[in-house]
Amino acid sequence: MSAPAAPATSVRAVSRRSGTAIAIFALLLLSYVLNAMDRQLFPLLVSDVREEHNFGLADAGLLSTVFTLGMGLAGIPTAFLMARLRRKTVVMIGIFVFSITTLLTALSAGFADMFIYRALSGLGEAMQLAALLAIATTYFTRRRAVAIGSINLSFAVGAAVSPVFGGALLAAFDWRMPLIVFGLLGIVAIALVAIFVRPWLTEAAPSTAEVSAEAAADGEPAGAGPELPARFLNRNTVLITIATVAGGLLIYGYLGMYPTYLQEELGFDVAQKSGVMSIFGLGAILSIVGGMLGDRFNARIVLPASFAIGIVLAVLLFTGPATFAFQAAFSFIWGAVISGTTYVNLAGYQVKAVRPELAEKASGLFIAALYIPAAFSGYLVGAAAGSMGWQRTGMVLIGGISAVGALAALFIRPAAMTR
Repeated sequence: MSAPAAPATSVRAVSRRSGTAIAIFALLLLSYVLNAMDRQLFPLLVSDVREEHNFGLADAGLLSTVFTLGMGLAGIPTAFLMARLRRKTVVMIGIFVFSITTLLTALSAGFADMFIYRALSGLGEAMQLAALLAIATTYFTRRRAVAIGSINLSFAVGAAVSPVFGGALLAAFDWRMPLIVFGLLGIVAIALVAIFVRPWLTEAAPSTAEVSAEAAADGEPAGAGPELPARFLNRNTVLITIATVAGGLLIYGYLGMYPTYLQEELGFDVAQKSGVMSIFGLGAILSIVGGMLGDRFNARIVLPASFAIGIVLAVLLFTGPATFAFQAAFSFIWGAVISGTTYVNLAGYQVKAVRPELAEKASGLFIAALYIPAAFSGYLVGAAAGSMGWQRTGMVLIGGISAVGALAALFIRPAAMTR
Protein backbone atom coordinates (compact mmCIF):
# COMPACT_ATOMS: atom_id res chain seq x y z
CA MET A 1 0.00 0.00 0.00
CA SER A 2 1.50 3.35 -1.04
CA ALA A 3 1.99 6.17 1.44
CA PRO A 4 -0.57 8.97 1.28
CA ALA A 5 0.45 12.04 -0.69
CA ALA A 6 1.48 15.13 1.25
CA PRO A 7 -1.25 17.78 1.43
CA ALA A 8 -0.95 20.41 -1.29
CA THR A 9 -1.02 23.19 1.31
CA SER A 10 2.00 21.63 3.06
CA VAL A 11 3.96 21.41 -0.19
CA ARG A 12 3.15 25.04 -0.98
CA ALA A 13 4.23 26.10 2.51
CA VAL A 14 7.57 24.31 2.16
CA SER A 15 8.07 25.86 -1.27
CA ARG A 16 7.34 29.35 0.07
CA ARG A 17 9.73 28.78 2.96
CA SER A 18 12.49 27.64 0.57
CA GLY A 19 11.92 30.65 -1.67
CA THR A 20 12.05 33.00 1.31
CA ALA A 21 15.26 31.36 2.56
CA ILE A 22 16.93 31.81 -0.83
CA ALA A 23 15.83 35.45 -0.99
CA ILE A 24 17.16 36.15 2.53
CA PHE A 25 20.45 34.39 1.77
CA ALA A 26 20.72 36.41 -1.45
CA LEU A 27 20.45 39.59 0.63
CA LEU A 28 23.24 38.34 2.90
CA LEU A 29 25.33 37.58 -0.19
CA LEU A 30 24.69 41.10 -1.44
CA SER A 31 26.11 42.44 1.81
CA TYR A 32 29.19 40.27 1.18
CA VAL A 33 29.54 41.80 -2.29
CA LEU A 34 30.09 45.11 -0.45
CA ASN A 35 32.75 43.39 1.66
CA ALA A 36 34.57 42.28 -1.49
CA MET A 37 34.18 45.73 -3.05
CA ASP A 38 35.76 47.27 0.03
CA ARG A 39 38.74 44.89 -0.17
CA GLN A 40 39.35 45.71 -3.83
CA LEU A 41 38.97 49.47 -3.51
CA PHE A 42 42.07 50.67 -1.68
CA PRO A 43 44.65 49.24 -4.14
CA LEU A 44 43.08 51.43 -6.83
CA LEU A 45 43.70 54.49 -4.66
CA VAL A 46 47.29 53.73 -3.66
CA SER A 47 48.98 55.95 -6.25
CA ASP A 48 46.81 58.95 -5.32
CA VAL A 49 47.31 58.34 -1.59
CA ARG A 50 51.08 58.06 -2.14
CA GLU A 51 51.15 61.32 -4.03
CA GLU A 52 49.24 63.26 -1.37
CA HIS A 53 50.95 61.82 1.72
CA ASN A 54 54.37 61.18 0.16
CA PHE A 55 54.39 57.54 1.28
CA GLY A 56 57.14 55.24 0.02
CA LEU A 57 56.23 52.35 -2.27
CA ALA A 58 56.77 49.76 0.47
CA ASP A 59 54.69 51.71 3.02
CA ALA A 60 51.88 52.14 0.51
CA GLY A 61 52.00 48.43 -0.21
CA LEU A 62 51.69 47.67 3.50
CA LEU A 63 48.62 49.90 3.77
CA SER A 64 47.12 48.15 0.78
CA THR A 65 47.27 44.67 2.32
CA VAL A 66 47.39 45.20 6.10
CA PHE A 67 43.63 44.57 6.36
CA THR A 68 44.48 40.87 6.02
CA LEU A 69 46.30 41.09 9.36
CA GLY A 70 42.98 42.02 10.93
CA MET A 71 41.35 39.10 9.13
CA GLY A 72 43.99 36.66 10.31
CA LEU A 73 43.78 37.84 13.92
CA ALA A 74 39.97 37.89 13.94
CA GLY A 75 39.57 34.25 14.94
CA ILE A 76 39.49 34.75 18.72
CA PRO A 77 37.12 37.75 18.87
CA THR A 78 34.86 36.23 16.21
CA ALA A 79 34.62 32.91 18.07
CA PHE A 80 33.83 34.85 21.27
CA LEU A 81 31.05 36.82 19.57
CA MET A 82 29.53 33.83 17.77
CA ALA A 83 29.37 31.90 21.04
CA ARG A 84 27.37 34.69 22.68
CA LEU A 85 25.47 36.52 19.94
CA ARG A 86 23.24 35.60 17.03
CA ARG A 87 24.99 35.08 13.70
CA LYS A 88 22.80 37.80 12.24
CA THR A 89 24.15 40.20 14.87
CA VAL A 90 27.75 39.19 14.09
CA VAL A 91 27.11 39.84 10.38
CA MET A 92 25.85 43.32 11.23
CA ILE A 93 28.76 44.05 13.56
CA GLY A 94 31.20 42.95 10.88
CA ILE A 95 29.60 45.21 8.25
CA PHE A 96 29.57 48.10 10.72
CA VAL A 97 33.27 47.71 11.57
CA PHE A 98 34.54 47.59 7.99
CA SER A 99 32.18 50.36 6.87
CA ILE A 100 33.12 52.77 9.65
CA THR A 101 36.85 52.11 9.23
CA THR A 102 36.50 52.66 5.48
CA LEU A 103 34.93 56.05 6.21
CA LEU A 104 37.64 56.85 8.74
CA THR A 105 40.35 55.97 6.21
CA ALA A 106 39.13 58.89 4.10
CA LEU A 107 39.73 61.17 7.10
CA SER A 108 43.21 59.87 7.92
CA ALA A 109 45.90 62.41 8.73
CA GLY A 110 48.87 60.18 7.99
CA PHE A 111 50.37 56.69 7.95
CA ALA A 112 49.74 55.69 11.58
CA ASP A 113 46.00 56.24 11.76
CA MET A 114 45.46 54.95 8.21
CA PHE A 115 47.34 51.77 9.17
CA ILE A 116 45.03 51.26 12.17
CA TYR A 117 41.84 51.84 10.17
CA ARG A 118 42.93 49.48 7.39
CA ALA A 119 43.84 46.73 9.86
CA LEU A 120 40.53 47.10 11.72
CA SER A 121 38.59 46.92 8.45
CA GLY A 122 39.92 43.38 8.01
CA LEU A 123 38.64 42.46 11.46
CA GLY A 124 35.11 43.44 10.42
CA GLU A 125 35.37 41.66 7.08
CA ALA A 126 36.45 38.42 8.76
CA MET A 127 33.56 38.59 11.25
CA GLN A 128 31.05 38.87 8.45
CA LEU A 129 32.65 36.05 6.45
CA ALA A 130 32.81 33.67 9.43
CA ALA A 131 29.14 34.24 10.25
CA LEU A 132 28.09 33.76 6.61
CA LEU A 133 29.99 30.47 6.38
CA ALA A 134 28.26 29.25 9.55
CA ILE A 135 24.85 30.23 8.16
CA ALA A 136 25.52 28.56 4.79
CA THR A 137 26.69 25.27 6.27
CA THR A 138 23.99 24.93 8.94
CA TYR A 139 20.85 25.96 7.05
CA PHE A 140 21.57 24.59 3.57
CA THR A 141 22.65 21.18 4.84
CA ARG A 142 21.84 19.38 1.58
CA ARG A 143 23.56 22.00 -0.59
CA ARG A 144 26.56 23.06 1.47
CA ALA A 145 28.98 23.14 -1.47
CA VAL A 146 26.62 25.27 -3.55
CA ALA A 147 26.00 27.64 -0.63
CA ILE A 148 29.73 28.09 0.07
CA GLY A 149 30.40 28.40 -3.66
CA SER A 150 27.84 31.19 -3.84
CA ILE A 151 29.78 33.09 -1.15
CA ASN A 152 32.94 32.82 -3.25
CA LEU A 153 30.94 33.88 -6.28
CA SER A 154 29.68 36.95 -4.39
CA PHE A 155 33.26 37.91 -3.58
CA ALA A 156 34.13 37.63 -7.28
CA VAL A 157 31.17 39.84 -8.22
CA GLY A 158 32.37 42.47 -5.76
CA ALA A 159 35.89 42.19 -7.12
CA ALA A 160 34.58 42.80 -10.64
CA VAL A 161 32.25 45.70 -9.75
CA SER A 162 34.51 47.58 -7.32
CA PRO A 163 37.17 48.74 -9.82
CA VAL A 164 34.54 50.04 -12.25
CA PHE A 165 32.39 51.83 -9.67
CA GLY A 166 35.32 52.96 -7.54
CA GLY A 167 37.32 53.98 -10.61
CA ALA A 168 34.45 56.15 -11.86
CA LEU A 169 34.25 57.91 -8.48
CA LEU A 170 38.03 58.36 -8.44
CA ALA A 171 38.00 59.89 -11.90
CA ALA A 172 35.21 62.31 -10.99
CA PHE A 173 36.38 63.25 -7.47
CA ASP A 174 39.48 62.64 -5.35
CA TRP A 175 40.58 59.39 -3.64
CA ARG A 176 38.47 60.07 -0.56
CA MET A 177 35.09 59.99 -2.30
CA PRO A 178 35.10 56.24 -3.17
CA LEU A 179 35.89 55.42 0.46
CA ILE A 180 33.06 57.64 1.71
CA VAL A 181 30.51 56.19 -0.72
CA PHE A 182 31.49 52.57 -0.02
CA GLY A 183 31.37 53.20 3.73
CA LEU A 184 27.87 54.67 3.50
CA LEU A 185 26.68 51.73 1.38
CA GLY A 186 27.68 49.47 4.27
CA ILE A 187 25.43 51.41 6.63
CA VAL A 188 22.54 50.86 4.20
CA ALA A 189 23.36 47.14 4.13
CA ILE A 190 23.15 46.95 7.93
CA ALA A 191 19.65 48.42 7.83
CA LEU A 192 18.53 45.93 5.16
CA VAL A 193 19.92 42.96 7.12
CA ALA A 194 18.26 44.20 10.32
CA ILE A 195 14.86 44.54 8.66
CA PHE A 196 14.65 41.57 6.29
CA VAL A 197 16.94 38.78 7.57
CA ARG A 198 15.14 36.25 9.78
CA PRO A 199 16.70 34.34 12.72
CA TRP A 200 15.08 31.04 11.65
CA LEU A 201 17.59 31.03 8.77
CA THR A 202 20.67 32.56 10.38
CA GLU A 203 20.47 30.66 13.68
CA ALA A 204 19.51 27.25 12.24
CA ALA A 205 21.41 24.16 13.38
CA PRO A 206 21.43 20.87 11.45
CA SER A 207 19.52 18.12 13.21
CA THR A 208 20.84 14.61 13.73
CA ALA A 209 18.27 13.34 11.25
CA GLU A 210 19.53 15.74 8.58
CA VAL A 211 23.14 14.70 9.10
CA SER A 212 22.18 11.00 8.95
CA ALA A 213 20.20 11.59 5.77
CA GLU A 214 23.20 13.25 4.15
CA ALA A 215 25.45 10.35 5.08
CA ALA A 216 22.96 7.88 3.63
CA ALA A 217 22.64 9.96 0.47
CA ASP A 218 26.41 9.70 -0.01
CA GLY A 219 26.01 5.91 -0.17
CA GLU A 220 28.87 5.25 2.25
CA PRO A 221 28.56 3.25 5.47
CA ALA A 222 29.82 4.72 8.70
CA GLY A 223 33.58 4.42 9.00
CA ALA A 224 34.12 4.18 5.23
CA GLY A 225 36.92 6.15 3.63
CA PRO A 226 40.63 6.73 4.24
CA GLU A 227 42.36 6.35 7.58
CA LEU A 228 42.89 9.94 8.66
CA PRO A 229 45.80 10.84 10.96
CA ALA A 230 44.91 11.10 14.64
CA ARG A 231 47.03 14.23 15.10
CA PHE A 232 45.84 17.63 13.97
CA LEU A 233 49.34 18.68 12.90
CA ASN A 234 50.20 15.91 10.49
CA ARG A 235 52.25 15.75 7.30
CA ASN A 236 49.43 17.00 5.08
CA THR A 237 48.29 19.86 7.30
CA VAL A 238 51.86 21.15 7.59
CA LEU A 239 52.44 20.98 3.82
CA ILE A 240 49.08 22.57 3.03
CA THR A 241 49.84 25.33 5.56
CA ILE A 242 53.13 26.09 3.80
CA ALA A 243 51.28 26.19 0.48
CA THR A 244 48.60 28.43 2.05
CA VAL A 245 51.20 30.95 3.22
CA ALA A 246 52.52 31.03 -0.36
CA GLY A 247 48.98 31.39 -1.68
CA GLY A 248 48.20 34.31 0.63
CA LEU A 249 51.38 36.15 -0.40
CA LEU A 250 50.53 35.59 -4.07
CA ILE A 251 46.88 36.59 -3.93
CA TYR A 252 47.30 39.72 -1.86
CA GLY A 253 50.67 40.71 -3.29
CA TYR A 254 48.91 40.88 -6.65
CA LEU A 255 45.75 42.57 -5.34
CA GLY A 256 47.66 45.07 -3.24
CA MET A 257 50.34 46.24 -5.67
CA TYR A 258 49.49 45.19 -9.23
CA PRO A 259 47.23 48.27 -9.79
CA THR A 260 50.19 50.45 -8.73
CA TYR A 261 52.40 48.62 -11.23
CA LEU A 262 49.85 49.26 -13.98
CA GLN A 263 49.70 52.98 -13.25
CA GLU A 264 53.24 53.86 -12.23
CA GLU A 265 55.24 51.46 -14.42
CA LEU A 266 53.03 50.85 -17.47
CA GLY A 267 51.38 54.27 -17.52
CA PHE A 268 47.77 53.05 -17.43
CA ASP A 269 45.18 55.69 -16.63
CA VAL A 270 42.47 55.20 -13.99
CA ALA A 271 39.95 53.74 -16.44
CA GLN A 272 42.43 51.23 -17.87
CA LYS A 273 43.68 50.21 -14.43
CA SER A 274 40.12 49.78 -13.16
CA GLY A 275 39.17 47.79 -16.23
CA VAL A 276 42.03 45.31 -15.79
CA MET A 277 41.17 44.74 -12.12
CA SER A 278 37.50 44.29 -12.96
CA ILE A 279 38.42 41.60 -15.48
CA PHE A 280 40.50 39.89 -12.79
CA GLY A 281 37.27 39.75 -10.75
CA LEU A 282 35.48 38.09 -13.66
CA GLY A 283 38.15 35.39 -13.64
CA ALA A 284 37.60 34.81 -9.92
CA ILE A 285 33.91 34.14 -10.67
CA LEU A 286 35.10 30.74 -11.92
CA SER A 287 35.80 29.73 -8.30
CA ILE A 288 32.89 27.28 -8.40
CA VAL A 289 34.60 25.51 -11.32
CA GLY A 290 37.87 25.57 -9.37
CA GLY A 291 36.14 23.92 -6.43
CA MET A 292 34.72 21.25 -8.71
CA LEU A 293 38.25 20.48 -9.93
CA GLY A 294 39.32 20.08 -6.32
CA ASP A 295 36.50 17.61 -5.69
CA ARG A 296 37.31 15.67 -8.87
CA PHE A 297 41.11 15.49 -8.54
CA ASN A 298 43.40 15.12 -5.54
CA ALA A 299 45.54 17.80 -3.89
CA ARG A 300 48.82 16.54 -5.37
CA ILE A 301 47.44 17.24 -8.84
CA VAL A 302 45.41 20.44 -8.42
CA LEU A 303 47.68 22.50 -6.16
CA PRO A 304 51.05 21.92 -7.89
CA ALA A 305 49.41 22.57 -11.27
CA SER A 306 47.78 25.83 -10.17
CA PHE A 307 50.96 27.09 -8.49
CA ALA A 308 52.99 26.17 -11.58
CA ILE A 309 50.62 28.23 -13.71
CA GLY A 310 51.21 31.02 -11.18
CA ILE A 311 54.93 30.98 -12.02
CA VAL A 312 54.18 31.45 -15.72
CA LEU A 313 51.61 34.17 -15.04
CA ALA A 314 54.02 36.08 -12.76
CA VAL A 315 56.57 36.25 -15.55
CA LEU A 316 54.03 37.20 -18.22
CA LEU A 317 52.23 39.87 -16.19
CA PHE A 318 55.39 41.70 -15.18
CA THR A 319 57.47 41.29 -18.34
CA GLY A 320 54.84 41.11 -21.08
CA PRO A 321 53.54 43.87 -23.36
CA ALA A 322 52.22 47.04 -21.73
CA THR A 323 48.88 46.79 -23.53
CA PHE A 324 45.42 46.69 -22.01
CA ALA A 325 44.44 43.54 -23.91
CA PHE A 326 47.48 41.56 -22.77
CA GLN A 327 47.33 42.60 -19.12
CA ALA A 328 43.55 42.10 -18.96
CA ALA A 329 43.71 38.63 -20.54
CA PHE A 330 46.34 37.30 -18.16
CA SER A 331 44.75 39.01 -15.14
CA PHE A 332 41.57 37.10 -16.00
CA ILE A 333 43.58 33.86 -15.99
CA TRP A 334 45.20 34.88 -12.70
CA GLY A 335 41.75 35.40 -11.19
CA ALA A 336 40.53 32.01 -12.44
CA VAL A 337 43.62 30.04 -11.41
CA ILE A 338 45.10 31.71 -8.33
CA SER A 339 41.95 33.13 -6.70
CA GLY A 340 39.39 30.78 -8.23
CA THR A 341 41.30 27.50 -7.93
CA THR A 342 44.29 27.78 -5.59
CA TYR A 343 42.50 29.71 -2.83
CA VAL A 344 39.31 27.64 -2.90
CA ASN A 345 41.13 24.32 -2.78
CA LEU A 346 43.67 25.28 -0.15
CA ALA A 347 40.69 25.91 2.13
CA GLY A 348 38.98 22.68 1.16
CA TYR A 349 42.04 20.42 1.35
CA GLN A 350 43.03 21.71 4.78
CA VAL A 351 39.68 20.51 6.14
CA LYS A 352 39.95 17.22 4.23
CA ALA A 353 43.35 16.55 5.83
CA VAL A 354 41.91 16.15 9.36
CA ARG A 355 39.21 14.17 11.10
CA PRO A 356 35.70 15.69 11.07
CA GLU A 357 35.82 16.75 14.71
CA LEU A 358 38.90 18.89 13.88
CA ALA A 359 37.34 20.65 10.87
CA GLU A 360 36.75 23.99 12.64
CA LYS A 361 40.33 23.99 13.92
CA ALA A 362 41.57 23.30 10.38
CA SER A 363 39.54 26.22 9.02
CA GLY A 364 41.06 28.48 11.69
CA LEU A 365 44.56 27.34 10.70
CA PHE A 366 43.78 28.09 7.05
CA ILE A 367 42.57 31.63 7.84
CA ALA A 368 45.61 32.39 10.00
CA ALA A 369 48.09 30.93 7.49
CA LEU A 370 46.54 32.78 4.57
CA TYR A 371 45.77 36.20 6.00
CA ILE A 372 48.49 36.95 8.56
CA PRO A 373 51.44 36.62 6.11
CA ALA A 374 49.32 38.28 3.41
CA ALA A 375 49.22 41.44 5.53
CA PHE A 376 52.88 42.01 4.69
CA SER A 377 52.70 40.94 1.04
CA GLY A 378 52.15 44.50 -0.21
CA TYR A 379 55.19 45.73 1.75
CA LEU A 380 57.26 42.82 0.42
CA VAL A 381 56.30 43.45 -3.21
CA GLY A 382 56.67 47.22 -2.85
CA ALA A 383 60.12 46.91 -1.24
CA ALA A 384 61.27 44.46 -3.90
CA ALA A 385 59.98 46.66 -6.73
CA GLY A 386 61.74 49.65 -5.21
CA SER A 387 65.08 47.84 -5.02
CA MET A 388 65.21 45.62 -8.09
CA GLY A 389 62.40 46.83 -10.35
CA TRP A 390 59.00 45.47 -11.22
CA GLN A 391 60.15 42.94 -13.81
CA ARG A 392 62.57 41.16 -11.49
CA THR A 393 60.02 41.34 -8.69
CA GLY A 394 57.56 39.44 -10.87
CA MET A 395 60.04 36.80 -11.97
CA VAL A 396 62.10 36.33 -8.80
CA LEU A 397 59.75 37.15 -5.91
CA ILE A 398 56.27 36.27 -7.16
CA GLY A 399 57.51 33.42 -9.34
CA GLY A 400 59.62 32.12 -6.44
CA ILE A 401 56.68 32.19 -4.02
CA SER A 402 54.65 30.20 -6.55
CA ALA A 403 57.46 27.66 -6.80
CA VAL A 404 57.51 27.19 -3.00
CA GLY A 405 53.77 26.51 -3.01
CA ALA A 406 54.08 24.00 -5.86
CA LEU A 407 56.98 22.20 -4.19
CA ALA A 408 55.18 21.85 -0.85
CA ALA A 409 52.03 20.54 -2.55
CA LEU A 410 53.99 17.85 -4.42
CA PHE A 411 54.67 16.01 -1.13
CA ILE A 412 51.02 15.88 0.02
CA ARG A 413 49.67 12.35 0.58
CA PRO A 414 46.16 12.18 -0.97
CA ALA A 415 45.62 8.70 0.52
CA ALA A 416 45.52 10.26 3.99
CA MET A 417 42.76 12.74 3.08
CA THR A 418 39.02 12.48 2.62
CA ARG A 419 37.73 12.89 -0.91
